[in-house]
Amino acid sequence: MHKYMNELEKYAELIVKVGINVKPNEGLILGTNESGLPLAREIMKKAYAAGAKHVEFMMNDDEMTLARYNNAKDYVFSTFPAWKADMMVTLYEDNYHHLFIIAPDPELLKNVPGEIVAMDQKAASAAMSPATKFRMTGQTKWCIAAVPSVAWAKSVYPNMSDEDAVDALWQKIFDATRVNTEDPVAAWQQHDLNLKKYKNFLNEKKYDKLVFKAPGTDLEICLADEHFWMGGSKASLAGDSFVANIPTEEVFTTPHKFKVNGTVKSTKPLSHNGKIVDGFGFTFKEGKVVDYYAEKGKEVLDALLSNDEGAKYLGEVALVQNDSPISNTGILFNNTLFDENASIHLALGRAYAYAMRDGSNATQEELEARGANFSLVHVDFMIGGPDMEVVAHSRDGATDTLFKKGNWTF
Repeated sequence: MHKYMNELEKYAELIVKVGINVKPNEGLILGTNESGLPLAREIMKKAYAAGAKHVEFMMNDDEMTLARYNNAKDYVFSTFPAWKADMMVTLYEDNYHHLFIIAPDPELLKNVPGEIVAMDQKAASAAMSPATKFRMTGQTKWCIAAVPSVAWAKSVYPNMSDEDAVDALWQKIFDATRVNTEDPVAAWQQHDLNLKKYKNFLNEKKYDKLVFKAPGTDLEICLADEHFWMGGSKASLAGDSFVANIPTEEVFTTPHKFKVNGTVKSTKPLSHNGKIVDGFGFTFKEGKVVDYYAEKGKEVLDALLSNDEGAKYLGEVALVQNDSPISNTGILFNNTLFDENASIHLALGRAYAYAMRDGSNATQEELEARGANFSLVHVDFMIGGPDMEVVAHSRDGATDTLFKKGNWTF
């Protein structure tokens, strides 16, 4: 029996009821690796109890991933099996929803040539684009949650034994996801209401642009025409709520692709495609990245920005106060799911259709005409911290200070 069996049951209930919100006769795709098996088993029980018609379990393995990168011929990485993309589209069309239980190794691919990883990522992104659209529009509910792997735990707690590091990371995850509360589902319902307070305020205000200022950051972001702020739970096209990230502390919307100017400096490392990028920043002109730097992992940014033209533009701006459960853990998670929810962040690449007014029912051409970016990638990076100030500007010239010293002003 797992040493955290009681917490795992509560975590599974939270994920099934609040995260993916399984409804009778819906299918569920459940993906994880070896570290996620104990939680996946509990999720399987609760998903069927909630009425799932079928749970399709998909296993991945870090050693097998490395075996492919280290032994496959180069042509393997320039193509992607069409049947895999077709299968996912077929499942989504058949009312299946997608749950990702991640247990990452932040530097799994550190010794794999960057150009190979980039080629592989580009081929996969292009092939999976028709399936990705289901999640980006809200037709398919989806949720990402995490459990510790030894490699991940040791990256956070390098001076601990494997077992102690995993135990310590479990506790931080339980804290950040509110699993350590008496009733996590109720705690999340209250948390959702609080995020909706900020979301509704911003949507009522209809600000034209946001100006971010902090050490190394002086950035002006105009918002897309008819942008829509999101936060907490989302509604699928069928009208069912789901929470895409557990945990989540953000409210976010869509920047205007061509109206971002200035400089921005990261405040936390980025773990992307099994490699770490740190000490990096970007310069934007008319929306496009025109210059960038990194103290570590610049080749990862080289590959990311060359993925396609849209990768050089922003697709998301997210507000998160510095005084949040994740930031208050006092640790760097080395995992975007957690670290982005400790910090104001931006995303290079594709905009979410549902972060535009009536965007899920709009065509890609209509969204782009309103300023939304399109790309095969969507990669978050963190810019917030205790020194961040954010000033919102209205079309009539009025201004409101939204963030001071890293936190909401109201």
